[in-house]
Amino acid sequence: MNVTFETATAATVARPQGRLDFGAAAGLQQQLEEVIAQKPAALVVDCAQLEYVSSAGLRVFLVAARAAKAANIPFIACGLQASVREVFDVSGFTRILEIHADTAAALTHLGTPAA
Repeated sequence: MNVTFETATAATVARPQGRLDFGAAAGLQQQLEEVIAQKPAALVVDCAQLEYVSSAGLRVFLVAARAAKAANIPFIACGLQASVREVFDVSGFTRILEIHADTAAALTHLGTPAA
């Protein structure tokens, strides 16, 4: 799995690509924890290029969201493809995470204009 990070004004945007399964989960979790430790104003995970999420991948989102909440950092997921959205819906994650249509909508919600 490849992940790119960029700073959009005060929010950090993570863009994972590929499959978020057991083999990729630990790496992404570590990267997100490192970003949270840097205390960004917000963390947005753009899932537009995420093809698949397993239960181990869902755990990454849960752990990161809890860590962000503990650090008082808004955590938003966005750009869920249909197959990934279905996993989030079935698991109940759409009820416990803040989710937006895309990065622009997430940044607008945060009061940060999209670049």
